[in-house]
Amino acid sequence: MKLLILSRNPALYSSRRLAEAAQRLGHRPLVADPLQCRLEVTARGADVSYGRRPLRGVDAAIPRIGTSIWRYGMALVRQLEEMGVPVANGSVGIWNARDRLSSLQALARARIDIPDTAVVQSPGEVAEAVEAVGGAPVVLKLLQGTQGVGVILAETTEAAESTLDALWSLGEAVLIQRFVAEARGRDLRAVVVGGRVVAAMRRIARRGDFRANVHRGGTCEIASLDAETTRLALAATGAMGLTVAGVDLLETSRGPVVLEVNSSPGFEGLEQATGRDVAGAIVEHAVRLASERDGAARPWPGGVGPVPTDLGSPECARLVGAQRP
Repeated sequence: MKLLILSRNPALYSSRRLAEAAQRLGHRPLVADPLQCRLEVTARGADVSYGRRPLRGVDAAIPRIGTSIWRYGMALVRQLEEMGVPVANGSVGIWNARDRLSSLQALARARIDIPDTAVVQSPGEVAEAVEAVGGAPVVLKLLQGTQGVGVILAETTEAAESTLDALWSLGEAVLIQRFVAEARGRDLRAVVVGGRVVAAMRRIARRGDFRANVHRGGTCEIASLDAETTRLALAATGAMGLTVAGVDLLETSRGPVVLEVNSSPGFEGLEQATGRDVAGAIVEHAVRLASERDGAARPWPGGVGPVPTDLGSPECARLVGAQRP
């Protein structure tokens, strides 16, 4: 099968592993930068070109759409859907996951347990918002951010007010969220693919930090989820309209709560901590989607070879399609 992997950088761990997994499973991957794809909408229908050539015969697409390009990336995914290309995560799910507030709204709509959260834009409302989520300390989060970036612990209401004032002056919108002290700088990351949890790990913050992200210096270890946490991770993924997701959860005395759901989860630390083949599971899911559409999986003729990423290469030209006249 021809598998389109949408990624800004083919050298990134997740992109590279997806391409390797596709090759190993007998499929042909093309790693394409979404910003180098051209969308065309005419009375004849929708089309996508990569470089100067139309994409032809793509069996399925695996979007890796980060927050920095989510708007155009989502439009590209929507275009592929219009063309009838199965995608592992559709435009609706990516839209729901576009920022932290949208994610929390989708989860709350599904009655999924989340930390109490408030959003205000007026300095006069900060004190009441802090009390509404349980009082100081509180966690302040930028609406968009990954890998622990834009997450700040405000120990007092005054600290929250001054931090928010600074962030507002930069044009940022910020969430005020309950600080779950009992989590003790630990959280769970579960990756859900095609209706099942394929891997999970516990992340532990480095000393002096409350963020457990590996990119912030945290460590990780393999985790075994109980039935309730597994159910919550699957429900959160479904509530977002996703089929591939990274679900971050906190363990509390009243049970697990969902912190965030990511539509393009990184899985380097997860694969290293658990030994699970997350990339292979995502590729197999994309292949299943294509098989359900076509009735049977079609192996790529000619076997596997190097992953084409150079727009000018003959190999990329053969994969993308015929040159436009």
